[in-house]
Amino acid sequence: MEQAQTNAQRIYDQVLTFATIYGGRIVLAIITLIIGLWLIGWAMRGLAAVMTKRHVDRDVQPFLLSLLNAVLRILLLLSIASTLGVQTTSFVAIIGAAGLAVGLALQGSLANFAGGVLILTFKPFRVGDLISAQGFTGNVEAIRIFDTILLTLDNKTIILPNGPLSTSSITNISTKGIIRVDQVYTVGSQNDLDATKASIQRVVDACPYALKDRQHDVLIAKLNANSREYDVRVWTKSDTYWDTYYYMLENIARQFGRDGIEAPKPKMFITNEE
Repeated sequence: MEQAQTNAQRIYDQVLTFATIYGGRIVLAIITLIIGLWLIGWAMRGLAAVMTKRHVDRDVQPFLLSLLNAVLRILLLLSIASTLGVQTTSFVAIIGAAGLAVGLALQGSLANFAGGVLILTFKPFRVGDLISAQGFTGNVEAIRIFDTILLTLDNKTIILPNGPLSTSSITNISTKGIIRVDQVYTVGSQNDLDATKASIQRVVDACPYALKDRQHDVLIAKLNANSREYDVRVWTKSDTYWDTYYYMLENIARQFGRDGIEAPKPKMFITNEE
């Protein structure tokens, strides 16, 4: 009986000593945890409101918020561990080593992720825009966090990684809303110059996609020995670029046939040598 009382007293003394040494730290750690979680939640809500106000794309908001939330929670846990007297140097080293290993293993995916964030934030193009990038031309069907989906004019789906896409040249055909369709037509030099220009001009004037408030050009670009080249420049809306392009090709060919405009004819020079 006396031994049991002695053991109980020893346990009581140890608990009292522990509470005396660490009680304040534990209370402070709990308070820090509660206040820290509240502050992180408040910061996340404020940041979400700012992103919405600044029209940051809704697709990228969850990724940025979850990433920042995870980083802040890790910092909070390290702060609490430091409050309890735990040495955090080893934890920081482990986290750093793990982050380096994951970064090396997923460097391609991380580059695509960063590229997706840049594209969604700065918006060099939007869904529906007609762009030329990475050797492909088509309409942007979707912008995702790791890649961009392009629908080409022949209805092929092209998936472009956002990493290279964000660091390479992009031609956005739809940015200004209007665009100029440039084409070159070659005819034989035997055709009358004014008649050829008038033939092309008829098609330009009849084109339903050509903007009426813009000056369209039919210009002689080059004179060759047996041919002439004409630059034809027609302004149209961005979303009717290809309609205009193919309309001009087909109808100029038809108009040349009706007006008797002929293709270049090769010339052969024969010399008599005795």
